[in-house]
Order: sequence, then structure tokens, then C-alpha cells
Amino acid sequence: MTEARALRVVHETTYRYAPRVDIAYHLACLMPQSGHAQQVADAGLAIEPKPAQQSTSADAFGNLRTWFALFTPHDVLRVRAESHVVVTPRFADLDPERSARWETLRSTLRYRVRAPFWPATDFLYASPFVPLLDELRSYAEASFPAGGRLIAGAIDLMHRIHADFEYRPESTSISTPLAEVFAQRRGVCQDYAHVMLGCLRALGLPAAYISGYLLTRPPPGQPQLLGADASHAWVSVWCPQLGWIDLDPTNDMVVGSTHVTLAVGRDFGDVTPLRGVIRGGAEHTMKVAVSVLPG
Repeated sequence: MTEARALRVVHETTYRYAPRVDIAYHLACLMPQSGHAQQVADAGLAIEPKPAQQSTSADAFGNLRTWFALFTPHDVLRVRAESHVVVTPRFADLDPERSARWETLRSTLRYRVRAPFWPATDFLYASPFVPLLDELRSYAEASFPAGGRLIAGAIDLMHRIHADFEYRPESTSISTPLAEVFAQRRGVCQDYAHVMLGCLRALGLPAAYISGYLLTRPPPGQPQLLGADASHAWVSVWCPQLGWIDLDPTNDMVVGSTHVTLAVGRDFGDVTPLRGVIRGGAEHTMKVAVSVLPG
């Protein structure tokens, strides 16, 4: 699709506690921003019970994060984020052969005393959920021959991860080590993204974790995308000539107008949708409902 697409995103999280929670402090990363080839027409966050304190600010990566405190005893917490976003096809004219040679970029970004600072190096090194592993480096090398182009190699790597891994909900959790995910070759979108990040960074190439959403029901004649009806994740690879290029290994595609960007980080830990500290609520259940529809 070459035209902009208007989308309505609803992300609702419900926690039920037993016994009740007396005091809670939460941090939500649920508000998209304009940029990344999208324009946010409006966005809002509804929280029940009503917070005693609440504020929103940008983090180090430019993501909007809302902090809120609850001092009212409660056995249910509902957080509903709703936004209307217009997404423009990001990479309709992408030519992977116009990108840098991958060894040139690796050499450019390698640490040297008094070398210029490149912001992309924020996404070059190991992070809490993405260690640098020899097995990932070996796996990635097949996509990056000597003299090869960066984005051509990244797209080939995406194809291989999609072919070699099985999308299987509930086969992993966020605590599953990356080495285990890679060994068992199955997982969900965050696992696919973490594996691809680990491969690229192990070669000395910068890549960011992107959280967001997929169009729930694609246009007629187009296949249902894996990861719809839930928050989604993919990878963005930096190239000096072309900028940040978004690739979705779960669905084996260059990101287009079916993806809404929510936040950017080094890995899932930087962009967790909702986290918190509570007093009480020894047991809890959580339900998440996501819909992305035309509108």
C-alpha cells in the first residue's frame, strides 16, 4: 500500500488482585508519538481507580511514559490507552543495495579515543535482555558475507529467522534467556526481535527494539499477521545512507502502514507497557486486550 492509513488503537490492561492492593506506583509506556512516519491525531490514557498523582514525560529515547500513584485500596486496576494515528508507508522505495557495506559501518562505530559520537551506538552493545552470544554471531555471519551491503544482509537475516523459528505463544516468558530461545527455535514476537538484535549487535551493527501494534484485520486478500490482537515488536537497523530501517522478523516483512510504532528501546525492558510496585495483592491475574482497526 502506498497511501497513508488512519488507524485506531485500543490497548486495555486489567489486573485483578486478591487480597486487595492498598498502595501502588505504576509506570506506563502506552502513548505513541508523532514521528517514525506516523502522525498522532489524538491519544489518551484512562486509569481506574483514579490516580492520586499522575505525570507524563519523555524518557532518554524520547518515549512518552506516564507515572501514576494509587492510594485508594482496590482489587481491580484498569488502564486503557486509545489513540488515532495516521501511518505513512515507511520504506516503499527501499533499495538495500544503496546501503553501506556492513564492515565499513562496523569499523566506523568501533570505539576509538576522540572519535565522533554516533547516537546509533546507544543500540550497539549488549543490553539486559540481549547479551552478546557467540552462537548468535555465528548464525548471523551467513547473512553478511565480506563486502555485503548492510540492509541486504539484515533482510536476509530476517528471512532466515522467520524460516528457522516457530511462532508459538506461551512457549517462552520474558524471563526465558536469549540463549534458550535461540536453542529451542520458538517463541513470540519479542523473542524474534531479541534474537535478531542479538545477531546484529554481535556483528558490531546497531539495532533498536521497537514496540507497537499491528492492524488487527488486514485488507481483503492480505494474510492475517502474526502478533495482531496483542502488542507487537520488531527491529530497526541503522544505516548512515538510509536512516533507521524497520524489519519485522515475526512476519518476514519490511514494516509498512500496518504497523503503529509505540516506543523505541534497547530491548523489551526499556519499553515495558505497564510495570509497578504494589503493597498487597499477593495473587493477581492480568488480561490484555488490543485492537487496531481502520479509523
